[in-house]
Amino acid sequence: QLQASGGGLVQAGDSLRLSCAASGRTFSSHVMAWFRQAPGKEREFVAAIRWGTGRTYHSDHVKGRLTISRIGAENTMYLQMNSLKPKDTAVYYCARANGYSQTEREYYLWGQGTLVTVSS
Repeated sequence: QLQASGGGLVQAGDSLRLSCAASGRTFSSHVMAWFRQAPGKEREFVAAIRWGTGRTYHSDHVKGRLTISRIGAENTMYLQMNSLKPKDTAVYYCARANGYSQTEREYYLWGQGTLVTVSS
């Protein structure tokens, strides 16, 4: 089970950190990712991290502002969100896959989502 938290209402330019806590073991072969779904839009890939090596992948439209990380010992993944923009407004989901992919159908375990709202 994955539990996402940390969302809220912020102003443009603010920072926020999302967390995703996993119950049960996350194996080194797993890939954990953040996706987001803005109102009226399809869910899109944000970032992913290989649990074992810590290698990260970020989509071009968040690179440099949103950063994925994990603390293996805590079985928790994070998304540090800086310089937030109104277009970052979305429900953010964490998910687990057996390998790296930006395609949501490759992810078999999903958290419930946490809402981030950025006002202008």
